[in-house]
Amino acid sequence: MKKIWKDLLKTGAVCGMLLMMSPFTSMASIGPGFTEGTYIATVTAESVNINKSRDSEEVLCTAGVGSTYEVLEDLGNGWVKIAVNDTEGYLPVTGNALVEQSGTEEMAEIKEEAAAASESSKRQQVVDFALQFVGGRYRYGGSDPNTGVDCSGFTRYVLQNGAGIPMSRSSATQAAQGTAVSADQMQPGDLLFYGSKSRINHVAMYIGSGQVVHASTESTGIKVSPWNYRTPVKIVNVLG
Repeated sequence: MKKIWKDLLKTGAVCGMLLMMSPFTSMASIGPGFTEGTYIATVTAESVNINKSRDSEEVLCTAGVGSTYEVLEDLGNGWVKIAVNDTEGYLPVTGNALVEQSGTEEMAEIKEEAAAASESSKRQQVVDFALQFVGGRYRYGGSDPNTGVDCSGFTRYVLQNGAGIPMSRSSATQAAQGTAVSADQMQPGDLLFYGSKSRINHVAMYIGSGQVVHASTESTGIKVSPWNYRTPVKIVNVLG
């Protein structure tokens, strides 16, 4: 089962990802065939619909073979309630999935890998949101990349609108937010700050592959550059 999860996390499966938002539910005395413990349902069919409710055919999502879910409750008659990201779904298991009891260590590893996959997905969404503005106009004091924006206005707009994270307005005050990290620790979505001596005067967002996106100058606008086109004086993780 560990191998199935690692393969799923590499492919970025969304419906099949087990995102743990609350502690696991004990299966003691809540349905036929279950004893006390934690259970996992692994889809064995080529594809199966997960419904929004047991009594409705309205589909929440479709899962493929190998998708794995925490079982919240055995409803009997071939149905189980499962955790799907931050909500619940209803899976017909007969002929579609295998339900197995899971050990504590294995479950802890699955939780850790699922949490990492969730964070990675969130960071990529923020990067994708930022990259749509490449080619936009630089405007000193601007706060909207659709009409013209400066460096800190750009990072503030992207993080507030792409990730729901409130940010200060200037690059110097943004540098005081989040947690400082080293260059070998930085991840997509982290902020890189540049300056002269001790004064910070520019900010960019790391997008991976050794590159940043930033509102650069009036002549170049919003562009992608190597992360070390200047030596950053500070790198900050504001996404957690």
